Amino acid sequence: MSQDTADDGVQQRLRLVDVRDVPLSVDEVLAAVDDPGSGGTCVFVGTVRDVDHERAVKALAYSAHPSAVQRLREVMADVAGRHPVRALAAVHRVGDLAVGDLAVVAAASAAHRGEAFEACRDLIDTLKQTVPIWKHQEFGDGTQEWVGLP
Repeated sequence: MSQDTADDGVQQRLRLVDVRDVPLSVDEVLAAVDDPGSGGTCVFVGTVRDVDHERAVKALAYSAHPSAVQRLREVMADVAGRHPVRALAAVHRVGDLAVGDLAVVAAASAAHRGEAFEACRDLIDTLKQTVPIWKHQEFGDGTQEWVGLP
């Protein structure tokens, strides 16, 4: 099998890759990884919480570098190369978010549940560590914090 053929197979498993400034849909991400060969699907939903570091969160905004979607695609391709997944999907929100809003939705489907769990965890952990998306939080005590800056 040529490298191009292998790359095409990985790319076909990346069903939804995006960074958006509109509300996210768990149903859209779940539908994206639907696959008749999958016996297990794992979905991670990250939401904005009202407290961080034992401080009340007053406001929160996400910003992304213009390369964020391409970097997310690379992360997903790497995850697909490490795990026997049938499909992967990930969408991250940017802009101003309120408590309870969805910040990120990621999903993996695989032949078995264990593979889906492992791939989904790898996807969200690697995304958070390497995709250039930054969180700015304002707290009720007037302090501010940036998270994820290089």
